[in-house]
Amino acid sequence: MGRQGLDRRTFLSGGFAAEHLVRPPWTRDSVIAEACSGCGACIPACPQSIISLDRRRRPVVEFDAGECTFCGRCADACPEPVFDRSIAPFPHIAVIGDTCFPARGIVCQSCGDACPEMAISFRLRLGGPALPFIAADRCTGCGACIAACPADAIAATVPKREAPHV
Repeated sequence: MGRQGLDRRTFLSGGFAAEHLVRPPWTRDSVIAEACSGCGACIPACPQSIISLDRRRRPVVEFDAGECTFCGRCADACPEPVFDRSIAPFPHIAVIGDTCFPARGIVCQSCGDACPEMAISFRLRLGGPALPFIAADRCTGCGACIAACPADAIAATVPKREAPHV
């Protein structure tokens, strides 16, 4: 299953409803739902051209088109109180899926080459190419690895928080 597609199991189980839409940096879904007017001022402001509007006229980031450089121009252009630079830019990190070329025996290090934070390292293994590993504490969620992945194997995923042990 690609980032945009749905397999039968996901569709039938309602998994599509929980799909994570990537919002511009320094925003959160709840604030966008309340404060975003859908004017689209953030779209032409983005020098990377990675922001578009979803069907509800809310901004989304399309990492297939490139990475976020955290320049802040989208926030500067927005006339509404949608952006909060006191929070982390993105709540997600990159996660590598099963279609990753090295996991299938094909040498590839495109994601590591693209990562500006050097958050992706490669672990050597016997009998196959080195496997990529993302250091979650170093991943900024910029999407550089997503745009660079020829296997469409990387997705932006919000980490699940563990329930406290009682």
